[in-house]
Amino acid sequence: MFEDRDVRQVNRLLMALTAAGLAMAGPGVATADDAVVMRVSHQLPPEYHIARLVEDWVARVETLSEGSIDVQVFGASQLFSPADNFPAVAGGDIEAALSGNFQWAGSVPAMNVTMVPYLFRQLDQIAAFPNSDAAAFLDGLLAEVGVRNMAWLYTTRTSIITSNGRPIVSLADFEGLKIRGLNRIADAGLAAAGAAPTAMPGPEVYQALQSGVIDAGLTDVSAAYSRRYYEVQEFGTVAPLFTVFYNLYVNPDWWDGLTDGQRAAIEEASAQAEIDAMTVTEEEAAAALGRLQEEGMTLHSQTDAEQAEWAGVIVEPVMDAFLEAAGEDGQHVIDLLGQH
Repeated sequence: MFEDRDVRQVNRLLMALTAAGLAMAGPGVATADDAVVMRVSHQLPPEYHIARLVEDWVARVETLSEGSIDVQVFGASQLFSPADNFPAVAGGDIEAALSGNFQWAGSVPAMNVTMVPYLFRQLDQIAAFPNSDAAAFLDGLLAEVGVRNMAWLYTTRTSIITSNGRPIVSLADFEGLKIRGLNRIADAGLAAAGAAPTAMPGPEVYQALQSGVIDAGLTDVSAAYSRRYYEVQEFGTVAPLFTVFYNLYVNPDWWDGLTDGQRAAIEEASAQAEIDAMTVTEEEAAAALGRLQEEGMTLHSQTDAEQAEWAGVIVEPVMDAFLEAAGEDGQHVIDLLGQH
């Protein structure tokens, strides 16, 4: 039998060979019926609500383009790791991908504005964001690093911190806790509370929890269910810590090579996906809470007093880290959001 490390090595080899084949084929390869191929890579498991939303988007693109675009989705990190999706699209190895906005910390730090705890959580504000000046400004920053953003897919405003032994309720519960981190900006708040965050992509968290590499998980409630955290964690504290969007973006050269009708099809489908994400995400979050409890997890919803206690410790370090990393761009996007 293969040991886990052997399986990972084989998977990495298969991914590398597949990616190499895609790179040799080049973007926009036509099928036998001359449809333009649009390969989309993401890390999400098929059960996750945004993964399902993407499948609806695919159907809409193919219908609106009258079959002239053949969209092929490779989810669950089949082609590229989460960290490799952006360079693969920017470099032209694949036409499109999805990344969480927190995954741009190294290349476009201003994208992390929604990761300042408790800052961006009102549903009307979230719904207006994709068409806001703030989103347009961030789209411009993404263009500067070599990708064209097509959609802001609202993913969550409901975080969950999972644990064993005891729930994470007070700030004291963070002391010495090995917790899944998100990136150096968001993790500044966890560290200020006394935790030891380790940033890792979603697909790696379950095994890290199972093996004891980390003690606690941090994700959104829908992901906690779709990634089966309930199998390895007893407790969950639900809090409005972060708002996350998944960005759908494309290679600009590939985009420029499309016909006007094909571009219009993708734009219309993407705009509809942004609208649909609002309903799908809210419904899925409510359902996920019930499913986690049905699977045996004990959940605690953070009270207003607990939110105030946590905010007093974790907000300022994250804001400081955000502004240090994003500089004038970070301050500008905060100003555009009306948060001074």
